[in-house]
Amino acid sequence: MPGTDPLESTRIIRGELGEPHLPHLVQLPDRGVGSDAVGRTAALLTELYVEVRPHGWRLTDRPGLDHRRAVSALGTDLGVMADVVGAAGTDPGALKLQLRGPLSLAAGISLHQGEKILSDAGARRDLADSLAEGAARHLQDVRRVTGASALTVVVEEPGAAAVLGGAVPTASGYRSLRAVDRQEAGRHWKVLVEALHQAGAETVILAPGTGFPGGGPSWPELITEALAVGFDTICLHGRADIAAWERCAELLDQGGRLWLETLDPGQELPGVSAAVETVHRHFRRMGLPDALLGALTLMPAPGLEATTPETTRRVLRRLTRTADALDQVRLGG
Repeated sequence: MPGTDPLESTRIIRGELGEPHLPHLVQLPDRGVGSDAVGRTAALLTELYVEVRPHGWRLTDRPGLDHRRAVSALGTDLGVMADVVGAAGTDPGALKLQLRGPLSLAAGISLHQGEKILSDAGARRDLADSLAEGAARHLQDVRRVTGASALTVVVEEPGAAAVLGGAVPTASGYRSLRAVDRQEAGRHWKVLVEALHQAGAETVILAPGTGFPGGGPSWPELITEALAVGFDTICLHGRADIAAWERCAELLDQGGRLWLETLDPGQELPGVSAAVETVHRHFRRMGLPDALLGALTLMPAPGLEATTPETTRRVLRRLTRTADALDQVRLGG
């Protein structure tokens, strides 16, 4: 979300994404260190601490100012959510959380000597275990503080393509780090997903971003592996290639669900009819019946944080209206 005021953003979220839609815990990267995606997730780690250096986030021996800022910001956001829900006097309902996955986190944090955690197999394992334990505690805290009845967790892996394809540069920038074996990646994901489910997550979604370079898995392979290790579903960008849509069509045919990123906040928003036609066109091309439109969950494409609160309201309102219109198509209206 844009801006630095968690109260304003939480009110926008609760106002625009009320029942039957799915509000989320606010994330405000404009606040700076500790509120960015990597720092915020690092605040969840157990027995691992981070600090900001000129080259980015790095492990440190003890919690310092940067780590405390990240923890404090997360605690503030949870407290604000609880206050807004309490003031409304209504059932808090369901809530969506998001965090960086173990692959992207290992590519975004350095070891003490400066190279990425990604470069060391033992460090990758320790990070994945710490994240799983910390994320589970986070879910318990969220449920206790907000009273949310059902939690959905989106595991963001925008670095998956580079990690699995051996395209993450070394600290020097002169070469790339070795690709992580896909079986190892699956083990790290499985540990996290199992911990989240055991902590009460109702649904866990993988959001891998776009683009898989040579050496990495194709979209069909990625979806298959993600479901095999326990993710409930996968998030697909609306501009994904035909192979991704074909695999997702199989998933829907088999009774699965699909989260779809649509409505780019950085571009002029299409009208509701045009937005519906864009999604519906994919369904027709794949030969999917309209009845399966009910298996979709719509998300805005990344980039809300670079807009304004007013734009955010417009995007979320257009998104919910698009979802409502798609539901009418599903019902034959």
